[in-house]
Amino acid sequence: MALPTDRSPTSIVALVECALVEMTHEPVGAEVISWHMWGVKRTQYIAVDGVGETFTKRHFDERLGWSATTIDRETVRDELIIQLTRGSHRDRTAALDQDSSVGGLDRFRVAPVHVLWKHPNME
Repeated sequence: MALPTDRSPTSIVALVECALVEMTHEPVGAEVISWHMWGVKRTQYIAVDGVGETFTKRHFDERLGWSATTIDRETVRDELIIQLTRGSHRDRTAALDQDSSVGGLDRFRVAPVHVLWKHPNME
């Protein structure tokens, strides 16, 4: 889905909390896709333990490729809130300016882990 540009900060926090619950109890991960003048960036968060306290953060940058690190739940929560808030502001600004150089609206999704791992840009 496109980032929620018309949402209050409280509803963005609620969306992130719902995503975290799903990532804890189901084999799914969250992904934020953003477009910039220098290319697409993808950030994925996938729970690596049964209690949802430890996550793998996978980041793709067209210039640098894939990187991965392990982070805790609180960091995932904070990063998703920042990304969704920042991205929705950028989408609103691009829509007002009708700026096509960004390449598209930023996206957020919760998807099965096997779908996230099979991204065509995977190396």
